[in-house]
Amino acid sequence: MRSPFPCGRTSRRGFLSGLGMGFANLAAGDLLARELGSTPQVPLALARAKKVIWVFLSGGVSQLESFDPKPALNTHAGKTFNETPFPDPHKSPVFLERSRSVLDHDRIFFPKIFPLQVGFKKRGQSGIEVSDWFPELGSCVDDMAVVRSMYTTDNDHAAEFQMHTGRHALDEKQPCLGSWIHYGLGSLNANLPAFIFLGQFKDPRVRRNIFPDYLGAEHSAVELEPGLPLAFGVAPKDLTPQRQAKQFDLIKEFHQAAQKENPLDPRIEARLKSYELAFRMQTAVPGALDLSKETEETQRLYGIDNPTTAVYGRRLLAARRLAEQGVRYNLVYLSDYGEWDSHNNLKENHGRSCARVDKPLAGLLRDLKRRGMFDDTLVVWCTEFGRTPGLEAREKNANPTGRDHHPHGFTVWLAGAGIKGGVVHGATDELGFHAVEHPHYVTDLHATVLHLLGLDSRKLNIPGRKRLEVDYGKVMSQILA
Repeated sequence: MRSPFPCGRTSRRGFLSGLGMGFANLAAGDLLARELGSTPQVPLALARAKKVIWVFLSGGVSQLESFDPKPALNTHAGKTFNETPFPDPHKSPVFLERSRSVLDHDRIFFPKIFPLQVGFKKRGQSGIEVSDWFPELGSCVDDMAVVRSMYTTDNDHAAEFQMHTGRHALDEKQPCLGSWIHYGLGSLNANLPAFIFLGQFKDPRVRRNIFPDYLGAEHSAVELEPGLPLAFGVAPKDLTPQRQAKQFDLIKEFHQAAQKENPLDPRIEARLKSYELAFRMQTAVPGALDLSKETEETQRLYGIDNPTTAVYGRRLLAARRLAEQGVRYNLVYLSDYGEWDSHNNLKENHGRSCARVDKPLAGLLRDLKRRGMFDDTLVVWCTEFGRTPGLEAREKNANPTGRDHHPHGFTVWLAGAGIKGGVVHGATDELGFHAVEHPHYVTDLHATVLHLLGLDSRKLNIPGRKRLEVDYGKVMSQILA
């Protein structure tokens, strides 16, 4: 369609709208929410936490080789499930309830029991058993609430997005948890985003973890990675501060003219303020990510001095710095996409990945605690599902040594603000298959996080949008301090 303006020109209002492209769009979210009154600003009288660091490990961490040891797997190794004295988990009525395939066939069931691939020790005063692959993190177990009874319902990797949105891939999409928090609470720091994604990925589907859906783009995350320039956030070399100031003056002139044309349109004012925030973020964000300001001792605490742990150590240290400066929700992608997906060579693959995250995770907890940030910062560690107790024996694997996807029961843990440390909540059965004691769907985890932030998941609704009962979840009150 041809433009109604000669030579393809546009109106002042259209020009101002177009200026939102690029870095200023990253800043527009909080400003638009505040100016338009879309943020509910629920009273925070009961809030235990102000900030969240949500750590996600992609691919499916084995609950059996991390935080939920099952000696019966060693005792009955090589047997099928129906050859043990325990009920056959495949015949349980919850088997199909907690496994919805997105493919044209159900996932293969592997009944031959695969023994544990690592030892366990009781750690801390609480005596919680933790894998030998997590010696550093195990020393922090008295500060953690270990939930051994999580489940999702997607038996493929769309379960990753289910962990962040609460919805199966076959269901209607929903906003991610970070966007709900952004919508419900807004920002603590006028110079920084409220919702940040820390990490890198090659698969574009990862963005579903930070997708705001019908809440609108203003509630999406800003993607950052320590050591890399902020997208759209670095001014061109030939653009001096003086020239940039003149550009802002010109924008203000257009703004004043547009206001005369549309005096009741608050978006114009919000757009201009987003530019002012973007200008401040050019300094605030790089400063927050400047890890050289940390002492050598702190950098060693996170393992930044070791090539094995440096990348993930930097991400977690950046998350602590951002939380310290008021970023409400940091989603730390502490893996490559699918890194933990050990269909074969589980011992080698999990052992390598544990070595990459163990010290950085322990460093984060120790650092938060010594800085007094445990009082207002909540840490969540999770993955999209666990691994099967059975050996994944496929024709393509001549010597199978791995485990398949397992949504029926796996482990997450929480620490920090409002969390009872040194406790285990929930349980899987004797073989580590089904969550049988206090089973929790992923939205229970969401409801718990929102509750600690002073939000009621049932009050986060948008007119005209129907949410299901499962979307609200139930608070895991047993792990609250």
